[in-house]
Amino acid sequence: MAKNQGTPLVDLRNISISFGGVQAVDDVSIDLYPGEVVGLLGHNGAGKSTLIKILAGAYRMDSGEIWINGEKADIKTPADARDYNIETIYQTLALADNLDAAANLFLGRELTTRLGLVDDATMESETRKIMARLNPNFQKFSVPVSALSGGQRQSVAIARAVYFDAKIVIMDEPTAALGVHETEMVAEIIKELKAQGLGIFLISHDTREMMALCDRVSVMKNGALVGTERVEDVTEDDILSMIILGKNPKREAA
Repeated sequence: MAKNQGTPLVDLRNISISFGGVQAVDDVSIDLYPGEVVGLLGHNGAGKSTLIKILAGAYRMDSGEIWINGEKADIKTPADARDYNIETIYQTLALADNLDAAANLFLGRELTTRLGLVDDATMESETRKIMARLNPNFQKFSVPVSALSGGQRQSVAIARAVYFDAKIVIMDEPTAALGVHETEMVAEIIKELKAQGLGIFLISHDTREMMALCDRVSVMKNGALVGTERVEDVTEDDILSMIILGKNPKREAA
């Protein structure tokens, strides 16, 4: 488990953004270290997805700072975020259903031969290598991703992020529509990414899943940060209290 020493991979400092007079994120500070999974919890509208979309370059904050690896970052677009090795895996996955795993992995970044033709063979070979690392049971390389299960589709989306050298991975409800076996598959991939030193922000409504996968959890309510706690220091009831009541029992006790 990450001990939170040294320089954070990501340091979000005093982030605020409002839409039409509504404060969606209000002075929130959260950090993330290499080899750590930080869970973001809260009701719909709590501000967690908005906060993460600022890091992903989808929204521009009104105030605050983003620091990556100890240096102030300027993230205004998703392309900027990718330049900082940040990859986002949204619940919708953004896969092209009619294409196979390799074509999806290299979508928009296709490998070409010296003659300038798309190099399908090398793309499939590279896809097999990354999948062997992340999900060794994955074998459906020649079918459209529309024919894959939810967990397999999630594997393709995660593989795409990792192949292109992500150091920071944002996962938005990665197991929301998956069954038990598929959820376990994604959980194993998250553990593998963590072992490789990546930092992961995990957005989920599932407190039990968060307790199992995360090192720390940050709870938001009404745009504000209720608190960030190490998973080993809190119970599931503590987290639920933070989500529902907007109070941190650890801090109240102190």
